[in-house]
Amino acid sequence: MSQSQPLSLHVPEPTGRPGCKTDFSYLGVNPAGVVPRPPVDVRYQDTAEIASSLIRVLDDNDDAVGPWAPELDKETLLSGLRTMMKTRVFDARMVIGQRQKKMSFYMTSLGEEAIGTAHALALKDGDMCFPTYRQQSLLMARDYPMVDMICQLLSNERDPLKGRQLPVMYSSKKDGFFTISGNLATQIPQAVGWAMASAIKGDTKIASGWIGDGATAESDFHTGLTFAHVYRAPVILNVVNNQWAISSFQAIAGGESVTFAARGVGAGIASLRVDGNDFLAVYAASCWAAERARGNLGPTLIEWVTYRAGPHSTSDDPARYRPADEWTYFPLGDPIGRLRRHLTKKGWWSDAEHEALQAALEAEVLAAQKEAEQYGTLIDGRVPSAASMFEDVYKEMPEHLRRQRQQLGV
Repeated sequence: MSQSQPLSLHVPEPTGRPGCKTDFSYLGVNPAGVVPRPPVDVRYQDTAEIASSLIRVLDDNDDAVGPWAPELDKETLLSGLRTMMKTRVFDARMVIGQRQKKMSFYMTSLGEEAIGTAHALALKDGDMCFPTYRQQSLLMARDYPMVDMICQLLSNERDPLKGRQLPVMYSSKKDGFFTISGNLATQIPQAVGWAMASAIKGDTKIASGWIGDGATAESDFHTGLTFAHVYRAPVILNVVNNQWAISSFQAIAGGESVTFAARGVGAGIASLRVDGNDFLAVYAASCWAAERARGNLGPTLIEWVTYRAGPHSTSDDPARYRPADEWTYFPLGDPIGRLRRHLTKKGWWSDAEHEALQAALEAEVLAAQKEAEQYGTLIDGRVPSAASMFEDVYKEMPEHLRRQRQQLGV
């Protein structure tokens, strides 16, 4: 009997490290326009090939091509461009504020702005998003007041959440933006449960849950998939694959030899894999999934392939674990630049208009920041009243809390 070979453990490694240019061939980027668009009532089994491909609309010539190309008018496209630019300007300004110690920390969505911006256009009033901490573009697309966002970041006297949430963990029921949780993967079972409740009530509203590539390794993700499949919940499950979960490469979460979209197919859910830096592709795929959910045809899982161009947060230094210039040669490019070139080619936009909008947005964000800082920053300690910790729990305050509040003199 021959001697057995010793076993070895496979540990995935990124294809690029500091000082070594990344090989992005693992992404499997196909040309724009080649992936078919199935009917919304397609069987989940028949989306397996799509889940291993990449839905793209904007080609290398900045034209919209293929069956997924949506019909969007000039005003909608320009609004999308403005929202993406506004989100990026806002992020950059808030990072400066954090460095000035006006807030404890911040997280940008640099390079991922198209996903939330275009997805929001596919949703209706009353639909509920269960976002992570990198979907601020959903709020921007809803024209949520920037002053309120900044007050939340500063945890000041006008913080709409009264200092109870960490910075960037916004909440707005009327805008369909469920309170962000810092615990990973909670959004998926919550979104599925909310969607199930909508179906139980015979309502018409759908849910949209968000998760990053790294958090798909959490058990909550798989539990959510099971419930979504079994009860055909009217929900869109968004996996934002931005290649990095803090310093862990996406392969560590299972994205090395199989796509994250394929997990949906394995769980009995129709699944798509989409170029997340292509505004038109994001919109088209979101509309497809929303139509499927509203038609009582069940859930859809979408893997958005994108790139986290900035650090995980202001506490992170990505140059320690990946090439500092990696984003410059990421094959799916910059979402803002791609839509800008498409609009310019159609004669709907110009460099002068772009520069003017950039300046106007910077002034708008700065004005909102100045207004918000009138109510305090982390530096001056002007925080919500201590009385607020006794509120919003009981309909009528119990006697023992009443006494404690009186003892505090608030």
